[in-house]
Amino acid sequence: MSTDVTPPATAPKIALVTGASRGLGAALAEALAGEGWHVVAVARTQGGLEELDDRIRAAGGSATLAPMDVTNGEAMAQLATTIFQRWGGLQLWVHTAVHVESLSPVAHIAAKDLAKSVACNITTTLDLITTIEPLLRVGHGSAIFFDDPRAGQKFFGAYGATKAAQIALAQSWQAESVKIGPRVLIHTPAPMPTATRARFFPGEDRTALTPAKAEAARILTLL
Repeated sequence: MSTDVTPPATAPKIALVTGASRGLGAALAEALAGEGWHVVAVARTQGGLEELDDRIRAAGGSATLAPMDVTNGEAMAQLATTIFQRWGGLQLWVHTAVHVESLSPVAHIAAKDLAKSVACNITTTLDLITTIEPLLRVGHGSAIFFDDPRAGQKFFGAYGATKAAQIALAQSWQAESVKIGPRVLIHTPAPMPTATRARFFPGEDRTALTPAKAEAARILTLL
């Protein structure tokens, strides 16, 4: 984890963003930093995180970069320990990390490709909930997940099934946490011109889509 950024001494609110290097995750990280949050940005792409950090710094915000794979349970557990030691807890976890395989008919989905989707979208989500929940409880925090209801649509077999399972986990956690916390939010974003959507709908008129920054600003009103 990069520790070259020192958060302000006034004890800012701490937000963990998993999947922060591009798309909605990056837009939310920027928006949160702009509102005075210190952002712990997690993604596999070092370059994307550094570009995010440059934009956050230029706007007067602060971030800590954690270039790691969310499917690496040991690394994420170490990150959680570091967050607790430095800040004592979390006030927000934003989970946008997702694995997307190429679209194909169900009969043509390779077992190894489905396994990757299961590992990232389901197993890792459970591991992260287990790891991050104590930080959110002590920090009186919230978690937010993002639905993309593709289950049952043609060619979306692997993604649709595993994304639906991810949201089912989040919904159960949400129901279990109503009285004891943390608060769990599930939001369906507006269609945005992200790289993931471009893989789903090549040739789509992207001018009609909602910019990720605009959607991020709208999501912040939920918090």
